[in-house]
Order: sequence, then structure tokens, then C-alpha cells
Amino acid sequence: MLWLSPFKYIQSNHHLLTLVLLLSAPLTVNSQELNILDHTIDFGPDQVTLEWTSQPGDFYTFWQSTDLDKWQALERLLPADLGSSTTHTEAFIDTPTQAFFRVSKNLDTTPDLPAVPYTYTDPLPAHFTTNSFPLQYRVQNAAADNDNAPLNNPTTDAGATLGRVLFYDKSLSSNQTISCASCHQQAFGFSDPLTQSVGFEGGLTRRHSMALGNAALYLPGKFFWDERAATLEDQVLQPIQDPVEMGLTLPELEAVVSSKDFYPPLFEAVFGDPAINSDRISKALAQFVRSLVSANSRYDRARARVTDVLDPFPTTESTAGADDNFTTQENLGKDLFMRRNTNGNSRPLTCIDCHVSEAFVSPWRPGPAQNATSTTVNNGLDLPNAIDRGVRETTGNIADSEKFKMPSLRNIAVRPPYMHDGSLATLEEVVEHYSSGLQPHPNLQQPLLLVISEDPLELEAIQLDFTPEEKSALVAFLKTLTDDTLLTHEKYSDPFE
Repeated sequence: MLWLSPFKYIQSNHHLLTLVLLLSAPLTVNSQELNILDHTIDFGPDQVTLEWTSQPGDFYTFWQSTDLDKWQALERLLPADLGSSTTHTEAFIDTPTQAFFRVSKNLDTTPDLPAVPYTYTDPLPAHFTTNSFPLQYRVQNAAADNDNAPLNNPTTDAGATLGRVLFYDKSLSSNQTISCASCHQQAFGFSDPLTQSVGFEGGLTRRHSMALGNAALYLPGKFFWDERAATLEDQVLQPIQDPVEMGLTLPELEAVVSSKDFYPPLFEAVFGDPAINSDRISKALAQFVRSLVSANSRYDRARARVTDVLDPFPTTESTAGADDNFTTQENLGKDLFMRRNTNGNSRPLTCIDCHVSEAFVSPWRPGPAQNATSTTVNNGLDLPNAIDRGVRETTGNIADSEKFKMPSLRNIAVRPPYMHDGSLATLEEVVEHYSSGLQPHPNLQQPLLLVISEDPLELEAIQLDFTPEEKSALVAFLKTLTDDTLLTHEKYSDPFE
């Protein structure tokens, strides 16, 4: 019997063996899958047996389904399991009365890399290395001072190159359909346009995909919305092992990477020898993610033409910077973002109080909430609930209930939906939330919470109450943070395409 297409299924009801073809784009890997031309299939009362011939370096994943919709991985055979023999037999026992089987084979794809690695260690602009906010902006500091790279894993060009290959390699998922980049897409600011990302078997992630830009510039160095990963090196391995997202164990990950001829030279260029292990994989992935620094938006180019961050950005046309000029509306939006007293209105808090430094990242030190153990904040999105407790799920501290880490605001215009649950579809909805939709959660960021009686549950949220003009101005300003270099440059793109 011949496998005639990328995916074929054996339907067995213990009396009849049928070859079933299913064409489904989500199951395609690099537009081609399986090419086992030399095989036989047998079935007995309780099992289906496949005998086939392999090529050196091949590995296979076998799947079973009862409805051609949800698939269960039965076994994954790696090169080490197959040994030196080219003839193999796999038996599936105790099969259901009717079952479908699928086998997927690895693809021998090689990344297209430049002879000389791209530069991933460009110097940061001056407004990232110095803090020009006045002293009363107590939570502000220079973005560069928030670098969370450990001393034993500085970002290098070779390290980020290896990390880039790993980041885009779909063989790092159990059925070779998902890579890190599947949920963190370059064109969408290394986030996902879907509210919940789709894992290797079609399952959905619990939360929205967090954008990765400027991840290096968050001083506490904790990751995920609930900050359950203590470091970026810890974070990058968790989705690979997640049973919904990518579905590999660390030994399987090491075996898959070791099976590819192009990886040992890349590891040697970074670590001095070709040894491959999960610690080195995590370090390389972390280096690539830390290289995703956004510092070339229109905001940055206009910012370079003023000394003080609070000064209006240039609006008059000039030969040198005509494309970088701000409009009057964008300057108003910048003022609203950075000043509490703007446009004749005074507010208790403004955007820069929570989106700190000119990388606009999550705060780097705890706020005034009593007994808080995290630098994250509650932004009044919900009242207390038992569905998603946020950072409290990591710390166990009730003062961290419904608090979530915030990604950088860079490239925010290209990566809706917003918030940890993707509940806000547009920037206009985000601004409206802070203008009129803040919920009086007990952990709401101070001073936006008003206690109106001795009853601890009788609280009131202070809305920021923007005018229609101000709402439009804030959205216009946020759009100036789009950095096309990060969104389009080849050094951050898929090397397998």
C-alpha cells in the first residue's frame, strides 16, 4: 500500500482497513509531511501494525483519533530510538472499535543564515541610556538600567542567531506544527492576533500571547502574565514543555535538536563546543528574545531631536526630519500620557506611572499596595474573581490578586487584542477603559481607588474621564510607538522561509 499524500490515515474497525485522506491546512508542516514509500500495514483483533523503512536522522510521531478532529500522540520515535537499522515495526495495541491513525515525519529543512551573523547588539539611543524625567517622576529611570540579562548569558550576535533558529523551528513541537513564533509573530509585534493562541493539537492557551518587544528591559526579570517564570531563561522552556502549546519533554527537545546537522556548528559558535542540552537551548532562546529591542519608532526619531522628554516634539517641517515630526494631536497625546496636569485637567495618575522608562515597560518596583510582593499592578479590568487570579497564582499573596505583568507598549498599535485575556479589541476600547471603565477592585493601582465608607467592600474607582479630543490624541500618540524595523527586519524573521 502506498502513502500518496502528505497525510494519510488508516481506518481500522478490526474487520476492515481503509485508507482515508484528510486535507487540513492547520496540519500542514512546511507544505509537506510524509514520504514513507516502502511500508506494509497489518491488523489483528487488537492492534494495527506499521512496518516501514527510514532514512538516517528521521524521527516520527504516531497519532490516533476517533473522530479525525482531536488527535492523541501515541508515541514519538527519535533517531536514538530507531538505531542503525532502517527497517522498523510499530504496533498500536488496544485500539478503539473505530480509530484513525496518522504518522508525521520530520523534515530536513536547513535555515538560511548569512555568512556573517547579523548584529544583534546595536547600541541603544541616548534616551534609553539616560533618564530625563524630573525627580518627581519617582518610578522613572533609564531603560538601559532595567536590563535583566544575567552575567552568565549576555546577548551576543552568535547567541541571538542560534536563538532565532530555535525560535522558528517547528520541530520543537511534538507534531512539528508549532514554533515559538507561531504564537509570537513578528508582524504583530511578536504577539498573536488571536485572543488565545492555538497549540500543537489545536488546544487553546489560557491567556492572550504576551508581546516580546523590550522583554530585556524589565528589571525584575520575571515572565508570563502571572510572573511564574523567575527568569527569561526559565520562561523560554516552559511553552515547549506545555501539554497544550508544544508538547515536548526536555529529553525529547534535546534529542530533536541534536538530530539536526545544522545545530552543532551553531552551538559551537556560541558556547565553544557543539554540545547540545536544554540549558544551552534556553540561553540561546533568551538571547534572541532579549535582542528584540524596539527603539526606532517615529517617537524615537522625534525624541532624538529634543533634550527633555516632556518638551513638545518638533512639528515644523525640516529637511532632516520631516518624516519624524509630530502632529499637534500626537503632542497632546504625549502630554496626556506623561503629565497629570494637561489640557486644563488634573488627574491622580497617568499612563507613565505604570508604563515606565522610555521603553514603556511594566514597573520595576512595588507600588504602595500594602503587603504587595510584586511590581505588577491591577488596572481595574475586573472585580475580584476566581477565574484568573493573576500574580496571586504564583505568589499566593492576596495583595497580588488580579495583578498582571504588562508588556512594553512599543508596537502596541499592531497587536490587538489587548489585556491578558484579549478582552479589548481596539486601542480606542483600551483608552475608554481607563477613561470610564475602571472597576473598583481592592488592589486597583493607587491612587485610583477611593474608600467611601468603613466597609472594605464599599469602594469606588476614580475614572480618568478623558474628553473625546483627549481619547483621540492618546490613540494617535500610541501609534507613534510602531517600530517597523522590529516588525520587518530579516534578522528577526523566519530563517526557514
